[in-house]
Parts: sequence; structure tokens; C-alpha cells
Amino acid sequence: MAKMILEIETPRLYLRRWEQADLDTFAAMNAEKEVMRYYPETFSRERTEETYRIVQAEFAENNFGLYAAEEKSSGSFMGYIGFHHANLDTGFCPCVEIGWRLAKQFWNNGYATEGARACLAHGFSNLGFSEVYSFTAVANTPSQNVMRKIGMQFYEHFEHPGIPAGHPLRPHVCYVIRKETPLP
Repeated sequence: MAKMILEIETPRLYLRRWEQADLDTFAAMNAEKEVMRYYPETFSRERTEETYRIVQAEFAENNFGLYAAEEKSSGSFMGYIGFHHANLDTGFCPCVEIGWRLAKQFWNNGYATEGARACLAHGFSNLGFSEVYSFTAVANTPSQNVMRKIGMQFYEHFEHPGIPAGHPLRPHVCYVIRKETPLP
């Protein structure tokens, strides 16, 4: 088994590089309608593998990315929390985005907030970020709540250019946090 490459540790989480063993759990999670309810569709195994390759490439290029989130107490892969280079056709891109996606059994325990706070501290202190954005569908109030809990401020509403016009998930909201903002 490959040695875990730990990036960030919190009281309850390891945020680490991905391992091949994470892929099956990630694929199952991405196929669940409830987990993916704020995406236009669930992900096929092929789309999950493509996402995995993109994450691996971002780590290779930038030495950061969407960290695999592992629950310390169980050793379970939970999903991801971390950074991504977003390059949408919007006024705030290109940018560093912070995001998260966790399997349903880990919801409502504060894991996304805990991990995202640690990521922001790492990004501002060790990776040289001056600002970090996060965006989601307007309907995704759980993620917006995490954004506010980690100190992000509303930036703007926008229409996601990758989602067809008229789709209920096209209206999006963007939040931002800057290095000088104290983390809660």
C-alpha cells in the first residue's frame, strides 16, 4: 500500500493526496442523486475517473488541489475538501476556488467547515494565496452556509456558463475571502 501523503491535519480529519483505493468510494458517492443534487447530473464512473485525473494533474502542477478527506476515527475516505484552479467565463476567473463534496453519511457534522478552514489557513500561510473564491448553485444553501462559516463574504450572483440556459441550477452565487480577512 502506498504511504499516505498528508497535507493538512485537523482534530478530526486528514486532508491528503489521493490514493487509487479512494476511487471506488468516490465513484459510488458521485453516482448518488442526493450527493449530486446541486449538479446537473450524477457522474458516471468515466467522469469520476476524469475528475480523479484532473485532481492528480493539479497536484503535480501546483502542489495543491482537492485533498482527499479522511475521517481520522474510522480511516474512511469521505470525499474531498480543497482547492481548484477555476477558469470559467466570469469576471472573477481565473481564480483559486475552494470546494468540498462529502459522502452523505458525513454530512451535518461540521467536517466541511473544519476542513475548509484548515485549507484556507494553509492556502494563505503556506501557498501564498491572496484571495480564494467559492461558488455554487443559488439553491445550494448548505454549501453557502459553509462559505459564511469559514469567513467568506458574498461577491456576486452569476449564470454558470457551463450549465444550459433555463436549467434550475444555472443561477449561481460566488463568495470570496481575502488573506487579510481574519479566519473565524
